[in-house]
Amino acid sequence: MSTTAPTGVPDGPATAGTGLAARPVEPVAATGSRVAAALQRNGVAAFAALALLVLVGSVLWPSFHTLDNLRNTVLGNSYIGIVAIGMTLVIITGGIDLSVGSVFALGGVVGVYVSNQAGPVAAVLATIVACGLIGLINGMLIGYARMAPFIVTLATLFGVRGLVYQLTGAGARTYSVPSDSFFAHLGTGVFLTIGYPVLIAVALYVVFHVVLERTPFGLTTLAIGGGEDAAVLMGLKVRRTKVSLYVVSAALAGVAGMLQAAQLVSASPIIATGYELQAIAAVVIGGTLLTGGAGSLIGTAAGVLLLGTINAFIRELQLDSTWNNVVSGAFLVTVVVVQRLLNYRRAD
Repeated sequence: MSTTAPTGVPDGPATAGTGLAARPVEPVAATGSRVAAALQRNGVAAFAALALLVLVGSVLWPSFHTLDNLRNTVLGNSYIGIVAIGMTLVIITGGIDLSVGSVFALGGVVGVYVSNQAGPVAAVLATIVACGLIGLINGMLIGYARMAPFIVTLATLFGVRGLVYQLTGAGARTYSVPSDSFFAHLGTGVFLTIGYPVLIAVALYVVFHVVLERTPFGLTTLAIGGGEDAAVLMGLKVRRTKVSLYVVSAALAGVAGMLQAAQLVSASPIIATGYELQAIAAVVIGGTLLTGGAGSLIGTAAGVLLLGTINAFIRELQLDSTWNNVVSGAFLVTVVVVQRLLNYRRAD
């Protein structure tokens, strides 16, 4: 007795192939949305905007794309670039670190003072330890006391800035180093025409990119941002990782401040005001989600370079420096809107 196969098509998602292993066919729109989100979060959009700005600038001003202008732009943004590394890692977990600007200033003061007293090696170590302690306080309060990162780091932003003013007598005391000292050479020296701060920044990006993408610590960082409760249930060391990330963020901010103080051969308590906002802008423009769970240091590097190129563009136009903030803010809003739209399309 023969049977006839049903001719109707069952309800449900379309499938590709035949047999039991058939897979649902994803809508083209969903696939495109996922690809667009991946490109945006890996800095491709930021690199594209950067290339467009450089092209336009090169057409308008022949000197815009010269090696000297490129070196100066990259050197000037290497400090905020180092700060943005730690900010990226923190934001990936869904946190925030508003204290990095003040810690940057503290790193400069500690580095210059200790260099004069005990030499450059001690200055580097003292800067990392002093600023790392600030990050440890932030991390303990956020990771173990479960306080809101915004509140904790806002408090240390004010507290550390006040400490820097106390150390400098409200700016009355200026700490400086001889321009021919080894410490100053950290900020002013060059290798193959590239400044040491740039080389240090590149090395740090490479190291932390590998850490984020290829180590259990980096995977834990991403998992925390994807869902902290789920990460806890998976047995991941959530609190310890959070503490470590805030220590890293503060230590990197201190190193950046020390390098800039070395370049300027002096330290100032008012330096780096607003750097925390610039770092956040660079991270978000580079594609890292403010809600956490996704981001890359390649994207952050693109965001830093893009903001630096915007600043150079504005200088060439001879506009008031306040336009830097206007344009950066517009870019930031645009990127956040794009992120939200991509997330909505993926959810649909």
